Amino acid sequence: MFVRASKLAIIASAVAGLAVASAAHAQDIKYPVDTVTLVTHSSPGGGTDVYLREMVKFLAPAMGAEFAVENVRGGSGAKAIAKVANSPADGSVFYGSTPSYINMSLLSKPEFGHDSVEPVVRVFLDPQVIYVRKDSPLKSFTDIVASAKANPGTQKWGTGTPASLERQALEEFKTKAGVDVTIVTHDGGGDMMINVLNGSLDLGIGEIQEFRGQLDAGEIRVIGVFTDERLPDFPDAKTAKEEGIDMVVKKFRGIVGPKGLPPEVIQAWEAGVTKALLDPEFQKWYKNASLIPAFMTHEEFTTFMASVVREQEAFFKEYNITSAD
Repeated sequence: MFVRASKLAIIASAVAGLAVASAAHAQDIKYPVDTVTLVTHSSPGGGTDVYLREMVKFLAPAMGAEFAVENVRGGSGAKAIAKVANSPADGSVFYGSTPSYINMSLLSKPEFGHDSVEPVVRVFLDPQVIYVRKDSPLKSFTDIVASAKANPGTQKWGTGTPASLERQALEEFKTKAGVDVTIVTHDGGGDMMINVLNGSLDLGIGEIQEFRGQLDAGEIRVIGVFTDERLPDFPDAKTAKEEGIDMVVKKFRGIVGPKGLPPEVIQAWEAGVTKALLDPEFQKWYKNASLIPAFMTHEEFTTFMASVVREQEAFFKEYNITSAD
């Protein structure tokens, strides 16, 4: 469940408290390596790619290391996870995690899955929204459902990789709305946005940071959100629950790494991320992207990830989903 707006101050306070407690520690640590690679399965312009490339601008001075983002595509995250799992546990390689790698692990059963890597920290919760091109007749969840029922089999809904949380959300939406539509998967949010803009898709699901530029230019409209409450920046976009679709989508963004990371690496990440989250320039960016700061320590994130695995296993069983195809 997404954090309600009234709880954001509590989160900010908790992050600030941890940052104060760890600031002195961070100054004492010289990060174990000079260059850190953050791997993502996302294509350039996708949500994870965008957020990682922005965050490293603030992590670099906070942690005293250089950062690079590497796009390792294929297998809905399987190739990216394999790269990280086979990397040395020295603090040099990590993965920008979302629920997608959990889903990929459970549905595709690859050689290297969620249990082959180690949770490090959680950073954000990321609201999932439905968007359309500017001249689309669709203006709400109600319009989407009405149009789909009036024209069965004709609507095309865009989503991320086959094992992505976005794909899962649209499958659930399709089932709960009782409509016949085609769900089209993509390697990343940038590819999907292009197909929404050119009319190949009727709508897309994604994160604000993926299409902020087109949104600000008026080429895209947000028409619905899968959150508990409406987003402050989009007050006219109703929640799915408001329009009779009982759904809230929980998407997190965090960092995972190879198993066996030394304590000093974990501590450096905990301190570095909390410091970055308090940087005014980074705050300006992630608020503009509608990202919700939701920091978790290594220990908290590990417990959280175990609960996500259980929830996803239950979801796939309920909807009889047995593969990522």
